[in-house]
Amino acid sequence: MKFTELNIAGCYRAESPVWGDDRGFFREWFKGADFATTGIVFDTQQANLSFSARNVVRGLHYSLAPEGQAKAVTCVGGDLVDVLVDIRVGSPTFGRVELVELSAAQGTTVVLATGVAHGFCVTSETASLAYLLSSPYNPTMELEIHPFDAEINVPWPLDGDALLSPKDAAAPTLAQRRASNELPTYL
Repeated sequence: MKFTELNIAGCYRAESPVWGDDRGFFREWFKGADFATTGIVFDTQQANLSFSARNVVRGLHYSLAPEGQAKAVTCVGGDLVDVLVDIRVGSPTFGRVELVELSAAQGTTVVLATGVAHGFCVTSETASLAYLLSSPYNPTMELEIHPFDAEINVPWPLDGDALLSPKDAAAPTLAQRRASNELPTYL
């Protein structure tokens, strides 16, 4: 795997080869040994899979789990745009937004540092995103910020109305989370 640091401190794009023929393709999207050579410590504790329709926007989600929660994500069906937002208090890249196009046919994995908010938008008819998490889901520590917060101003690539969960539609803004001391700290 080839790792390239994104514009958000501690976040990476990992590229791996895709071997295809008339039957389909094969690719490796996570190799612990390759992660270790970059200094990224990633101890997988949970794996998730999300399936969504066109114009579904999920996020912006993050965790305040005391042990932290890094993520490695890749598209395993369809196409989507993955969104990272640095909301870590004290981070040199606080407030930065990074969009990464992901497709099942590409060999791209996005690695999110602990405390970076995550979301995505489906740009094909349907898409599936696979997640590896460095800590298990903890409902009392999982938070969200409204995906259309004007302060963050994510340029979601929609071709129609956004489809949001009720929880995401009712999520507080970044300013509200900041005022409530509900943002992660940069480590």
